[in-house]
Formats: sequence, structure tokens, C-alpha cells
Amino acid sequence: MRLAVSCVFGAFVVALTVTAVIAAKSDKPIGPTLRRLQVGLLIPLIGNMIIIMSGRYFYSLAGYYVYFIGMDIAVYRVLIFTMEYCELNWPIKNLKYFVWGLIAIDGIQYALNPWLHHSFTLQAIKAYGYNYYLNVTYAGQNYHRIICYGIFTIALLLSIYKLVKSPKIYRERYLVMTVTMIMSCLMETFYIFSRTPMDISMTAFGTFGLLAFYQSLYYRPLKVLDRMLGNIASELNESLFFYDVSGKCIWANEPALELTSITNEDYEAAHENVTGIFGDVKGSGESWAVKKTYDDGSSRFYNLEYRLMNDDKGKFTGSFLRIRDNTEEQMEIQREIHDATHDKLTGLYIKEYLYEQIGKTLRSEPGVRYYVIFVDVNNFKIVNDVFGTKFGDLALKKISEWLQRISSPNCVYGRIAGDTFGALMPVDEFDEKYIDECLSNFDVKDGNKEHRLIIHCGIIEVTDHDMDVSVLFDRAHLAISKVKDDYNVHIAYYDDSVRNNVLREQMIASQLNEAIETRQIVPYLQPIVDSSGRVLGAEALARWIHPTEGFMSPAEFIPVFERNGMIADVDLHIWKCSCEILKRWQDKGVDMFISINISPKDFYFMDVPFELINLVNEYGIKPKRLRIEITETALMDDVDNRMKDISRLRSAGFVIEMDDFGSGYSSLNMLQDMPVDVLKIDMGFLRKAEVSQKAEMIIYNIIAMAKDLEIASLTEGVESQYQFEQLSRMGCKLFQGYHFSKPIPIEEFERYCDLKEAS
Repeated sequence: MRLAVSCVFGAFVVALTVTAVIAAKSDKPIGPTLRRLQVGLLIPLIGNMIIIMSGRYFYSLAGYYVYFIGMDIAVYRVLIFTMEYCELNWPIKNLKYFVWGLIAIDGIQYALNPWLHHSFTLQAIKAYGYNYYLNVTYAGQNYHRIICYGIFTIALLLSIYKLVKSPKIYRERYLVMTVTMIMSCLMETFYIFSRTPMDISMTAFGTFGLLAFYQSLYYRPLKVLDRMLGNIASELNESLFFYDVSGKCIWANEPALELTSITNEDYEAAHENVTGIFGDVKGSGESWAVKKTYDDGSSRFYNLEYRLMNDDKGKFTGSFLRIRDNTEEQMEIQREIHDATHDKLTGLYIKEYLYEQIGKTLRSEPGVRYYVIFVDVNNFKIVNDVFGTKFGDLALKKISEWLQRISSPNCVYGRIAGDTFGALMPVDEFDEKYIDECLSNFDVKDGNKEHRLIIHCGIIEVTDHDMDVSVLFDRAHLAISKVKDDYNVHIAYYDDSVRNNVLREQMIASQLNEAIETRQIVPYLQPIVDSSGRVLGAEALARWIHPTEGFMSPAEFIPVFERNGMIADVDLHIWKCSCEILKRWQDKGVDMFISINISPKDFYFMDVPFELINLVNEYGIKPKRLRIEITETALMDDVDNRMKDISRLRSAGFVIEMDDFGSGYSSLNMLQDMPVDVLKIDMGFLRKAEVSQKAEMIIYNIIAMAKDLEIASLTEGVESQYQFEQLSRMGCKLFQGYHFSKPIPIEEFERYCDLKEAS
């Protein structure tokens, strides 16, 4: 067995050496790369031969070093060859240098192995009746394997990518190489995990080298040749004209006579007619294409080929003209190109082609001032949900038709994605007043269904015609953020203020982790009192005391974190701080609660019931002391799961408060299903100093309804003594608002409540 494997390896070494020499002499562009591949594959083969044949520790150790370093070189050469063979470039910029660095590190760690013994050692075993030294793997060897597998996997993926992307008739060129690479990988993996004494996977690598040699230098795409010959055999319906040595037409087939409208065998007349149709067919070259447009406006496409014919001694014997009507093919190509570059629903350019055409236009017209326009439909999801996708598709078609109406041939426009569109328009063609009027009354009708779309346009003037088109659209999109919530303003321009707002939001987001760790973000407490004015608890609200900017308004940072999802980190921090406060109060005998807020985003980024139950258990506080405030908007996306979450919290002993009751659209619907303990009534619609009779009746009935449902009522936003007294007479039991106190730091809250002993 040992000798047989060595002989096989020796045969591969000889074969690879011969192919390397032949590749070095080849004048094909891939020759040098192929030669380096063969040499690279030789090294691990030679290393394996030394390991198998030596039977001695020192020689085996040297063989393993040659083998491992050789594998680094071999897989790198496989990657380089694969990229050139598949006609690909490096998929990631500077990846080549990164790969070099990884291989260099591998070489260094092997150089240190004789002293550190961190990579591998050898273990003497008996195999097939001979002494054999098996390597014992440590961390350094695992790194080596990761590097080799990683580089080889990149090469394999590139080969698979080329295989999939290539036309069917060319796939056999890449299929053999891909399969051989997969077999090499599988055999090497089997060798590693089976711990077999001899690495026979090198035979697969050797086979790969020989196949690479054949495929690169001698392979001919037989399927392609078969297809070409098949086309020639099947195209007998083409128009054919044959000429003698004097240039006289001596024969034409039936399609040729039909093309030239000749009903008899007057071949000279046929030649004269074809010349009248296509011009001097003998002086136009060997092959050319012609498009003919007829009186009825129709067009047909022809391929013409004129060839000289020689006998086997090279003597001129005549010529022939072939005319093929490929109108259907051309029309199909045009349809395919159109389908590949146009959106199926609207008929506009797709995003990629739109960006490409805009880029070409900008580069070809450097002196023209252009606007890039980003068109966005506000809350389009609601249109689909309420009116159905058919109505939504109609709305998108209406927008595309509007884009075409306002655009001249100098404009480029298309559909970017979903409900967003884009356009490039010369500045002097942009009529802001007209566009604003269109968008102010953009109604879509379909039978009895009618809806007015809210559409915003973000606009940026192109100052650098070489700027990436995607960046221009990103900035135009950012401009919409200025007017996103204003339904009366439809056009917004990108300027430095938009950019500064984005940078400001990025700065705020980047500092969140440090702000939490250093307790810059802290809970402020707003007292909650009963009808006698006694403080029963408080609502915890996040406040940021910035080290350089001082008190930062929550209106500045909370919306940022709501948009990027980082609000979950803020909320979890405030929950923990609230538990710390409640623990301290509990130890001092203070019987008060703290209400915490739950954002709708919290449910997407964590298991809210799990986190809250863990917190009260960790701090050893009663769940009823940590009240949960949840708004109806937190329930609307996934009602069933949110109801389950609330039920879990309530079963664990938490008090559930529905916040901002009366400010949304579905509060009553939610109230009948939601397990609620406290109803927080929004005073936003009762801001006058004196409550009107109608408003008084509304709030009175809300309080009465809550009482009948055995739900406590808490009115927030109380700003005057009059409101407090009126609400008390109506039966409200709990109050919160600036009339009692604004949100204040914990120390100030404890002084407010005379809780100095709890400090």
C-alpha cells in the first residue's frame, strides 16, 4: 500500500512537472498562471511522498513542513488560476493582500513551531506494516486548515458562480473543474477527520492540476461546435446566391427567389434585385447586418454574408452570398433587453438600469445642470392593506404615468423599489409649482374605491457629475425627512441642514453605549398623585445629561433611537435604573411604585416579559411596584403575540397601564381584549384652562366606563388646579402633570415626596 501510493504520487509529480514545462512554453495568456499552478501543486505532493516513504521522525517532520507550506501555496495558486480561467476579477478590493497576509502569518507560525510546539507534533504509529508518523494537531494547525479551506472555498465559489452564470453551451468548460475541486475538498476533509495515515486526497489535487492543464491549453468546446454545425444544417431556408469566377449568379435557392420577387429561374435578375435591395453585396465585406424599413412603417432585420470559395489547392472557384432574415431574433433580443431593464408593472426603468442611464447622461452632459429627484409615497402599506394590492398596483401605475407626463426626452426616470421612484431632470425643465399642484391632488380611483396619495419629492442638484448615482438618490431621499410628516408640503431640497441632521443623529447614536455605561442617561421621575394630592408613585422618563452639551432634550434623542431600534437599549437601561430605585425604597420601607414605558420596537429586539421578570427577580422587588405602560401602537403590528406578552406580565404580578388612551384610533377595540389594570387618559384634547361641556362629557364617560370595567383611571397632562378639581369630581382617582411637578431627578423627587430617609 505504502509503495503503491508513493508510485501514484510519483507519477503525478512527473506529470505535473511535464505539464509545467509545456505551460511555460505556451504562448497562451493563461500559460504563466498555469505553470505556477502546476509548480504549486507539486510541493504538497512531494511533502506527502517524503512523509509516506521516510519512516523516520526527522524526515517525516520535514515532509510535514513541506506539505503544509505547500498547501498554502497550492490553494493560493488554485485561487489565482480559477479567477483567470473563469475570467473574473478579485471580488473584494484588496482581498489579494489580505490573503497574502493570512498565508504569511501561517508561514511565520510554522517557523515558530519547533520552539513553541503550538501547531503540531508527530506521533509514531504502525500502518500497513511500516513505521509512520501521524501529526497531532494543535491551534496553529487549525489556523492553517481554516486558511487553506477558506482560500479554496473562495476559489470553489467563484467556479460555481461562473458555472451558474455561463450559458448552457459553455458550462462543460467549468463543470469538470468545479466537480474536481469539490472532490478534492471532500477527500481532504475525509483525510482530516478519519485520521488515515496517508493523505490520498493529494491525488485529487494532482488530477485537478492535470485537468486544468488540458482544459486551459487543449480543450475545445465541442458542444459549441455542435451547435454551430447544427445551425448551419438547420438554416436551409436562408437565401443563398452562388456566383462563378466571373461574378455571374449561377444559382439561387427558393427563399432567395422569393426575397427578390423572382418567379422563374432568372438568377441574374435575382442578383440585380438583391443589389437593389441591399446595395453592393460583393463590396461590403464578409459579413454585415442590414435593417430595412418599408413603406408601411414596418422594419425587418437581415444578416448578410459574402464568402469566396477555393478548392483544396487554394484556387479560386467562385463565391456565395447568404442572406438570413433574423427579424424575430432581433425583436426577441429587444424584448429580452427591455424586460431585463424595465419594471414589469410600470414599464419604467428598473433601479440598476436607471442608475446606469443617469450616470451615462451626467457624464455625457457635464455642462448641463440637473436635479436628481426621489419620489416616495407616504404610508403606501396602508393603501395595500385597506384597498388591496390590485388598487395599490393601479396607484403605482398612475405615479409612473405622471412621471412620464412631466418628463421630456431629456429626462431619465424609473422605479427604484416598491413605492419609490427616481428621475433625472434638467433644472430649467423643473416646474416646482406645477409639480406641487399635481401632488396636492393626486387621487387614485378604481370603481367605487378612491384614495388621495401623499407623495413627497426629495430633490438634490447635481454639482459633481462623477458622483455615484446611488449617493445622489440617498441624499435626495434624506431631504424628504424634513417634510415626511407634513402632508401639505410635497417638495423638499437637500441642503447642508439635512446633512447636518444626519451627522447629528449619527453622533447621538454612536454615543449611546458610553452614555448608558457612564450613567449620562438617567431616569427622571414625574409624580403620580391621588385625589388628596398624596404621591403614590412616579413615571420614569429617560433624560440625557450630556458631558459637553448639558441637558439634551428627549425630543432630540428619543426619535433617533426609535428610528434605528436602539430605543430598546435605552428602555432596558431605564428599567434597570427603576428597579434599583425601587429596591432602595423597599429597603427603606417606602411603599411607592414606578411606571416604565415600553416602546413598540422593544418587542422586536428582546423578549420583553422575560427581561422584566428577570429584573424584578434579580433585584428582589415586587412586580406590582414596577408598573408597565404600553401604548396601543405597540400592539397594532402583531396583536396576538402582544396580547400573550401582556398576559405573561400580568400573570407574573405586574400592573398594566394603557398609555395615551384617546389619542389613537383603536383604543376601544384594544380595550375590550387587552388585560389592563390602569387606563391613562390623554389630556391632549383638553388643553384649555376650562373644560368645555362636550369635553367634560367625553372624559366623564371615559372615567365611568373604566370604573364599570373595574379599571383604575389616571389622567395625565393635568396642568391646572381647575382641571384637577373637575377631574376629581368626575371620579378620577390618579393624576399626573405639570400642575403637580414636571419630571425631576431622583434626588429632587425624593425631596418633593419628603423621602430624605430613603436617600
